[in-house]
Amino acid sequence: MEKTLNQTLLTSVIQNMTNNRHVYGAILCVENGDSSISWSGAAGELNKDDRYFIASVTKLCITAMILMLRNEGHLKLDDKITKYFSEGYLNKLHVLKGIDYTDQITITHLLSNTSGIPDYFSHKQANGKTAADDLFGGKDEPWPLERTLDHVKNMTPNFSPGQKGRARYSDTNFQLLGRIIEKITGKDLADIFKERIFDILKLTNTYAYRDVNDDSPAKMYYKKHKLHLPKFIASVTAEGGVVSTAPELMIFLKAFFNGRFFPKEDLEELKRWNLIWFPGQFYFGIGLEKLWTPRFISPLKPIREIIGCWGQSGAFAFHHPDTDLYFTGTVNQLSGFGHSAAYKAMISIIKSAHSGILYTKSP
Repeated sequence: MEKTLNQTLLTSVIQNMTNNRHVYGAILCVENGDSSISWSGAAGELNKDDRYFIASVTKLCITAMILMLRNEGHLKLDDKITKYFSEGYLNKLHVLKGIDYTDQITITHLLSNTSGIPDYFSHKQANGKTAADDLFGGKDEPWPLERTLDHVKNMTPNFSPGQKGRARYSDTNFQLLGRIIEKITGKDLADIFKERIFDILKLTNTYAYRDVNDDSPAKMYYKKHKLHLPKFIASVTAEGGVVSTAPELMIFLKAFFNGRFFPKEDLEELKRWNLIWFPGQFYFGIGLEKLWTPRFISPLKPIREIIGCWGQSGAFAFHHPDTDLYFTGTVNQLSGFGHSAAYKAMISIIKSAHSGILYTKSP
């Protein structure tokens, strides 16, 4: 008997994603490891092959690149980041209680969000506002690394680098990682992503967003308003500037978890989890996220690991090893209020796989 996915169930799941009042369109792609079962669909304003901003799912590309460069002998994860910048460039980046910890920060601290460096995007400024407030208010402006560092040096770090049990999500960390990759390769990050990841996987609709006149990706929502931030997105490739489609992101996600870019056994090294409380609630390892799933959601059959990455835009790319299912897509909502729709969809499908109703059998 051949197993196929239950089309009726999955159609119902994607429709339910748009029942969230903050979700105006949703895309969902589901596959198993060997692609013998595959389904994609969309609801609301989006179509299943639409391009969209994957936002922080881009960080998986950074993780892949760092591990590739490590395995090629170009860097070590415990390298101090000051090694990759000119003298004085990072001066007083991390000063806490009068002590400058900048020269203690390692690549691992950046990848794991344990550096203590404030997030330029969400950290409150002296006036009580954040960079995110301005962006979500429609003020589209670039945030290159130099501006980010000037901004962050005026903020108080969250904790000392590598402080036990402490982690804080920070896009600043990944901007720095992007620059380190550029220093090592001698190439622009957009070009190195294309050369080392997108072209290798033959992805024709996946690219780092650089042309501010490119309006092919779906417009994102912030609450009930459409928001267009081309200058910002074109300036933040490392932290979240990639465009893709759900089917192409699926190809990348499976390559990430199945040894295409680095030995598969390296994945275990990434699973040093710390609980992150903002934005949302999830675990962050070394360049990898794990969803926080309370036991009561599936008391008889624990969900266990769902690993991958969220994006601020409501984009998602996750793998559930127990069922060998992979999920990609978006709810296209920047506010954070739509992410629960994607989470519930993945949980519903995993529970359906556990119970057997996800599949139909044919002779």
